[in-house]
Amino acid sequence: MNATQQEEKEYLEEIKEKLTLAIRRIDGSVRQYSEELREKKEYIHEHQSGMDDADMVAAGQSIDRMAFTGEAAVGQKRKLLKLGQSPYFGRIDFAPRGQDTMPVYIGVYSFMDENRRGLIYDWRAPVSSMFYDFELGDASFTTPSGVVKGTIDRKRQYKIRDGRLEFMIENDVNIHDDVLQRELAKSSDDKMKNIVATIQRDQNAVIRNETAPVMVIQGVAGSGKTSIALHRIAFLLYRYRETIAAKDVLIISPNKVFADYISNVLPELGEEHIPELGMEELAADLLGHRYQFQTFFEQVSALLDSHNAAFIERIRFKSSFEFLSQLNQYLLHVENTYFTVTELRVGNLTVPLPFLLARFKTYHRVPLLKRFALVAEDVRTYVRNATRRKLTGQEKSRIGEAIPRMFRFHQVLDLYRDFFRWAGRPELLRHNHGQPLEYADVFALIYLHMRLEGIGTYAHVKHLLVDEMQDYTPVQYAVLSRLFLCNKTILGDVSQTVNPYSSSSAEAIERVFPEADVVKLYRSYRSTVEITAFTQRITPNPHIIPLERHGQEPVVAGFASEADELQGIQRLVAAFPGSENQSMGIICKTLRQAEQVHAALDAASIYLLTDESTLFKEGIIITTAHLAKGLEFDVVIVPFASAQNYKTEVDKSMLYVACTRAMHQLTLTHSGPVTGFVSA
Repeated sequence: MNATQQEEKEYLEEIKEKLTLAIRRIDGSVRQYSEELREKKEYIHEHQSGMDDADMVAAGQSIDRMAFTGEAAVGQKRKLLKLGQSPYFGRIDFAPRGQDTMPVYIGVYSFMDENRRGLIYDWRAPVSSMFYDFELGDASFTTPSGVVKGTIDRKRQYKIRDGRLEFMIENDVNIHDDVLQRELAKSSDDKMKNIVATIQRDQNAVIRNETAPVMVIQGVAGSGKTSIALHRIAFLLYRYRETIAAKDVLIISPNKVFADYISNVLPELGEEHIPELGMEELAADLLGHRYQFQTFFEQVSALLDSHNAAFIERIRFKSSFEFLSQLNQYLLHVENTYFTVTELRVGNLTVPLPFLLARFKTYHRVPLLKRFALVAEDVRTYVRNATRRKLTGQEKSRIGEAIPRMFRFHQVLDLYRDFFRWAGRPELLRHNHGQPLEYADVFALIYLHMRLEGIGTYAHVKHLLVDEMQDYTPVQYAVLSRLFLCNKTILGDVSQTVNPYSSSSAEAIERVFPEADVVKLYRSYRSTVEITAFTQRITPNPHIIPLERHGQEPVVAGFASEADELQGIQRLVAAFPGSENQSMGIICKTLRQAEQVHAALDAASIYLLTDESTLFKEGIIITTAHLAKGLEFDVVIVPFASAQNYKTEVDKSMLYVACTRAMHQLTLTHSGPVTGFVSA
């Protein structure tokens, strides 16, 4: 039963040997499939003149089957090669009631020997859930045929890298802090870490929740909420693999860089690429590219550039529940009062006004602007029956034109403009023809389009994941709830909003999705205790629980001038390659400032990340707090942390986001008095 570390090392070598044999077998199969496929294609090429349509279809299907089988074998080989690097990370010895104890080794994928005996169990398999959910003693797991009860007699964790056992820990309690310490104290990887080896019990409950139609995860900075949400998707894809595939999931991500940053997490877990979409792309798609509009990045940039009270008031109102409520009241008002029936004569016949109104009301389930054609068709039928004759083409057209004229407006944008007059707040819409819509108006206009004209749902999406939930408004969530009728996972942190005038908390989202399960994660794994304590001075959160991992105190470095400050940053950058750290983020408030620092440092190895960027690069990155959301770096420098630069509520949000990106070291630089947001 591999009682000692030496026995474990010997067992690891056995497993690696079996994996090598399995890879060889698959290589043989792939060669065989390739050869058969080549022969089949040659045969068809030589005999196609004598083949009828049925033969050709059958031959095509045969080729497709062989190609599919070959691709599956290649995919299986990829998994086995990955297991060869790190076959498993955990083990439980479980004795089902009345049966002998069996060791269960847990890894990223399952692996069976040639006799179909389980050697490694996928972390998502039901039996593996006990590794996360139970300590030594009584334990159970749920299978399709019922609950299996028993006892866990032993629990171990391993760190296996490049096929070598680096360490082994005997655990009587799940995920001992020693493992977290070792894992989290290391440098950040090129991209987000695979957390399966260090999942906590509360995280596991979120990942394996199969019943919640909407799961809202509100987690503090560094709580691993995005990684947990992605592991949840991986689990659901594994659990429901017969009915849902990676292509059926959609991730709404804050920007292209973040989408690239997380792109390797699910492949790490054995899933294919998952489609992702930004909110602006979704908006452009829904509006059919009919309108130009400001992006969220441009909205936040405008707030950072100047404190415009009228602009802030427009955003604040359109981000409120009151706004959504008033839009719904307005739609009711339009329904009841904007269809004014007038006399309609066709030949000698006058169509009764009550008939027109009744037909309009009959179609109350049809989007309002789509009803006119249906009412017109009913009127034509009425006239035909009443006059006992066919209608002329001219009469049909006249009816088709007369019905819409009875309605006050015909364009959704005109109705949106009218809404503000109706609400007594015409000053809250700033839009002239040819001018881009403000971002705060975009989803309100989409909502009216949905209600007045109808917009097809994204029926092919079977699970929606929304990240950075705090940056979306009630109107945006109302659109998402009508557009995506599938289950949803929504996550974020209200403290990390980049626009405090339009942020949504878990409680606010619950009002749109009353059926939601809300989970709050308070433990932060990213930053040291010292960095967490420092960020608490900017935006206090009494609930945050940092992991007891210590490091250097954050440094706030003052300089006599901006030129000296840039030279100081240059010295920090020059010293970085000699450190043990792998990643550095230089995080500025605005893109203009990021460009200024990038020009001053003038090094080819430093990558400037902008709102146009689509790829996440390793090493040293200069960017804005807005674009750094969700990312993490071993070392973070925040330039220009002066009272002059960081003074408004939006500035404070940006500073908090920038500082909470740091795992091990944090330095703020300033010339002139330091911002009051970090004063002790």
